[in-house]
Amino acid sequence: MKDVFKEFKPSSWAIDNKTSIFILTIIITLAGIMAYNGLPKENFPDISLPQLFVTVVHPGTSPGDMENLIAKPIEKQLKSASGVKKITSNSVQDFTSIMVEFNTDVKVADAKQRVKDAVDKARTDLPNDLKQEPAVTEINFSEIPILFINLSGDMELNKLKNYADDIKDKIESLKEISRVEMVGALDREIQINVDMYKMQAAQIALGDIERAVAFENMSISGGTVSTDGMRRTIGVKGEFKDVNQISNIIIAGASGAAVYLKDIAEVKDTYKEQESFARLDGKNVITLNVVKRTGYNLIEATDKMKAIVSEMQEKDLPANLTVTLTGDQSDSTRTTLHDLINTIIIGFILVLLILMFFMGTTNAFFVAASVPLSMFLAFLFMPAIGFTMNMIVLFAFLLALGIVVDDAIVVIENTHRIYDNGKKNIKEAAKLAAGEVFLPVLSGTLTTLAPFIPLAFWTGTIGEFMYYLPITLIVTLLASLLVAYIINPVFAVQYMKPHDDEQIKNPKLTRGLKVSSIMLIAISLLLHLAGSHAMGNFMLVVIGFNFLNHFYLQRIIFNFQENSWPRFKEWYGRKLEWSLRRPKTLVLATVVLFFVSLVAMMFGRNEFVFFPSSDPNVIYAYVKAPIGTDQAKTDSIAKIVEGRVYKALGSNNPIVTSVITNVAVGTNDANEFDPSIQPHKAKITVAFKKFSDRDGISSKKYLTDIREAVKGIPGVEITVDQEQGGPPVGKPINLEVRGDKFEDLVKASEDLRRYLIAEDVPGVEQLKSDFEISKPEIVFNIDRERANREGISTAQIGMEIRNAVFGSEISKFRDDNDEYPIQLRYEYDQRTNVDALKNTKITYRDMNMGGIVRQVPLSAFCEIQYSSTYGGIKRINQKRVITISSNVLAGYDPNGVVTSVQKKAAQFQAPEGVEVVLTGQSEEQAETMSFLGTAMLVSLGLIFLILCIPI
Repeated sequence: MKDVFKEFKPSSWAIDNKTSIFILTIIITLAGIMAYNGLPKENFPDISLPQLFVTVVHPGTSPGDMENLIAKPIEKQLKSASGVKKITSNSVQDFTSIMVEFNTDVKVADAKQRVKDAVDKARTDLPNDLKQEPAVTEINFSEIPILFINLSGDMELNKLKNYADDIKDKIESLKEISRVEMVGALDREIQINVDMYKMQAAQIALGDIERAVAFENMSISGGTVSTDGMRRTIGVKGEFKDVNQISNIIIAGASGAAVYLKDIAEVKDTYKEQESFARLDGKNVITLNVVKRTGYNLIEATDKMKAIVSEMQEKDLPANLTVTLTGDQSDSTRTTLHDLINTIIIGFILVLLILMFFMGTTNAFFVAASVPLSMFLAFLFMPAIGFTMNMIVLFAFLLALGIVVDDAIVVIENTHRIYDNGKKNIKEAAKLAAGEVFLPVLSGTLTTLAPFIPLAFWTGTIGEFMYYLPITLIVTLLASLLVAYIINPVFAVQYMKPHDDEQIKNPKLTRGLKVSSIMLIAISLLLHLAGSHAMGNFMLVVIGFNFLNHFYLQRIIFNFQENSWPRFKEWYGRKLEWSLRRPKTLVLATVVLFFVSLVAMMFGRNEFVFFPSSDPNVIYAYVKAPIGTDQAKTDSIAKIVEGRVYKALGSNNPIVTSVITNVAVGTNDANEFDPSIQPHKAKITVAFKKFSDRDGISSKKYLTDIREAVKGIPGVEITVDQEQGGPPVGKPINLEVRGDKFEDLVKASEDLRRYLIAEDVPGVEQLKSDFEISKPEIVFNIDRERANREGISTAQIGMEIRNAVFGSEISKFRDDNDEYPIQLRYEYDQRTNVDALKNTKITYRDMNMGGIVRQVPLSAFCEIQYSSTYGGIKRINQKRVITISSNVLAGYDPNGVVTSVQKKAAQFQAPEGVEVVLTGQSEEQAETMSFLGTAMLVSLGLIFLILCIPI
């Protein structure tokens, strides 16, 4: 029977049109390099999860009222939205945040629209006096600041703020920047501080002042008139141009008396009460938190910002102003990218060297060239699918490094076998070689891809994070098929020549070697002149390698292929023959080895961690004072903790770059995405130098040292942690106590916490509850009958106290730069004096007594009660929840510690209606392991299916 000439037609076409393929290769190379340079560079993938925040601000409202008035009506509508997986709400004083988590198959835009629709439906059930509409924001990892710009100097904070505003405006003008948040600055405010006694003597109410100021501070258009053939607009310009104008307005009260505002109140052009503090290395600073826009290059954005700051320091900023950059994500991103790229280059060189010994230099070069070409093709495809160049993508390229050469190895080796050192025409050999192995190679590639296909459907936060790995591998491996069957055969036809054994044994300087060296030297000089010194030096390395291979490596490779390799094949053949004669023994040994491995894995001392943590780049010390603590008091506590941190670090620590303290703003755990302001919280951030600049000093010991140093401060909870090595998945130990009856829930959570502390599980840092019950409160108990008899309602009483203490923004004062609130309330000494507030008089006109003006003190129908209440109420899926959490100490197996805690918690007898559930990192890990188990089974099924298809 006549042999059939097999060929793969695309490969044959490429061989017959080699010029086109050479041009295509050059285009792919140049376009791939350009695509790589144009790809946004990130440390981690820039992912958007279908998780959204609904935030509602209602000043002056207790946590219980925030739950009943705000959280419950919104949750009721949210639960009916399709695709909702979990609803978590947290109601604290003046503020409620609701996180809505959708299934990962729901698009972020659709999820946001569904949440907005649900909030709109709930609006009719919300209080009518909300100052701001509920805000819906999506959670995006790009919202984490990429750089902190800290300004400090020997000057007043208002001057410091002016310079910070200038820097902020210039940075926000960059297209790569989404916004810049300012922390630690003073905000200008026009205050009208009313003397309660003078106001009451004049029989004037706060509402009279509010109306007078608001009605005077106006600019009103009166339309247009036609005069002398011209249409002119008529306008009344009455806005305040000077603060003194506010003092001189006349206030008319209900009795008809008129007084100047300055006679009963002090009008001050000043600043709001400082709600946050920031320090850098012990000095007060204003910090600019820079947030990057999604999809832009982090490294380029940071370089532009540094250039702006440097230019302003030279031209605009005074010499006594110090600008310090901290938290620079571009450093770690740049280091990660460079390290992985260098690893890929080193891996490519090693692959080339290994292949040289088995395939010869020329063939090895053909095969190794498939690595960069496959990656260039993947770079071209990545912008179309919205990928950035990040650690996960580059790690996928690193994994693909040894796999993409497989197809090329088979094609080139088969070509070399058929060519048989020149015994057969090279074009015919290349076509036949590609045709013979196409289907086996395709099957091999598909079976390699099979394990990664299920990973592309990975759900949850971890799935969104790891999605980039399988997709990058799939794209790169498919690109390697194209390179192996279209480009590699053309290179083989052009450059595969018969071996010259004499030339290998006695190498001489050939004309080809001289010409190629001269060309490479010329290219190197041009690259150096163009400023690309790295590529210029690379060309010189290529020349050196060319000479090394020609005069030395060829001979070593020849000896290996002629002597060492045949002897190894002969030895392997004998072992293979021995195994084939004893099939039962070999199968039995394999089965035994399999089960021994399983037993060793299950009972061995193996530590399983979800995401490994290396030496900390950043250490956080979270300070939590008793709920209700004023931010100034919290700042004084933070200074004590700060001093202990400095003591633990030691003076002039060579690996520490900065120590930043934040109070009230930016103090929540970064993984919680909680934007609320917490006056009783502080955060101290210790940043270390890059790992390469630490001179071998480990930063891990400082995690333990700081934990020990900050212990023993009475009444303060302090948690010390490092940055998380992966996506946010919660604390390792996270127990949720769920129930409906709040009294049972509080008691059960505290009993559980004490029980676990008493059990003293090794490795648990400190079990802490997120529930706070000691928030101080002053309650005005109203005698409703007596108040109604006077014709006064609860709303009037509440608003009178609210306006007196919290105040109200009654108008805006505008200048050439911005607008500032005009805030009306009592003088500081009066609004902070409970006895004075108790004697506040409500001024009103009593129509039942002929319209006379009456003033009734609150003490006539109110009693003051000092008590305490809870600091916040957390709900998950409409059930109240108290969470008990802890980190795991360094040196302990997190999974082992969590398992021990779980066993102890299972023995706890919770009251009826209360359940204890282990969540957080453990829950995510269990979901991930379940998915990976399913993915493995699907992968095995796909592999068997591919192998069973007849080819």
